[in-house]
Amino acid sequence: MITELAAGRVTLRGQSLGGMYTGFHVPEFDALLDCGVALRGGASCRHLFLSHAHIDHLGGLPSLLGMRGLTGVTEPLTVYAPAAVADGLSRALDGFAGLHRWPLVVRTVPMEPGDEVQLRRDLWVRAFRTFHPVPSLGFLFFRRVQKLKAEFEHLPGPEIATRRRRGDPLFDTVEHHELAYATDTLPAVLDHAPELFRVRTLVLECTFLDHRKTVEAARAGCHIHLDELLPYAPHFENEALVLMHFSQHYQPAEVHALLHARWPAKTRGIVRPFAPTEGPWWN
Repeated sequence: MITELAAGRVTLRGQSLGGMYTGFHVPEFDALLDCGVALRGGASCRHLFLSHAHIDHLGGLPSLLGMRGLTGVTEPLTVYAPAAVADGLSRALDGFAGLHRWPLVVRTVPMEPGDEVQLRRDLWVRAFRTFHPVPSLGFLFFRRVQKLKAEFEHLPGPEIATRRRRGDPLFDTVEHHELAYATDTLPAVLDHAPELFRVRTLVLECTFLDHRKTVEAARAGCHIHLDELLPYAPHFENEALVLMHFSQHYQPAEVHALLHARWPAKTRGIVRPFAPTEGPWWN
């Protein structure tokens, strides 16, 4: 079942169920986040950000590329992936292309933590480290804007314009963090990337929610257990904290109920479970 969620200034469309499939379409950024399921509504996107190469996050890519061919998209999909994944991804697609008897072409951009790419004039993405048994990354989408330095704020507009033409250093460059995506990771990602607490919309895995899986078992698979996330609850300043990648131990209604019952009231209003509001995970 496709779920759609308005979160901050972006829309998330897709499906996420731990171990089964995870894939999101963010139409405002013309981007896909992982491709464990081929999303028809996002088939024409220009950008795919691949967190890691486990099948539940990657397995829908051949189908997505087939959809692009059928719908007349000729521009190759740009796939931003952990650098250690890039060669294997190319080989895998070559194999599928041979079976399919049709080229499955992508433009791969290998990335390491700290690497940046510019998607358009006003939008950048920076990769950051996540913690999983295979090479993995999270992605931070942000805008860079020029802000007048405090010491010049008293100047009238014409004076600012004159000084700007003269080349005076009037402005600082500041970043507005719009969206971050961190899946299949230990909670240590929050300690290593504290900017995640203040990004406008944070999409974060929270695979296990109660006693049905121990914290130790969650750690062994490098996943987040709610018991380990709750101590961080007072620090989240996001407009929207989208929790996702829930285990199939829980039905969607249980996900909503458990998060409402267990998350502290002070920040509960920002928590948005990415799960259907009724019915099963699939139909």
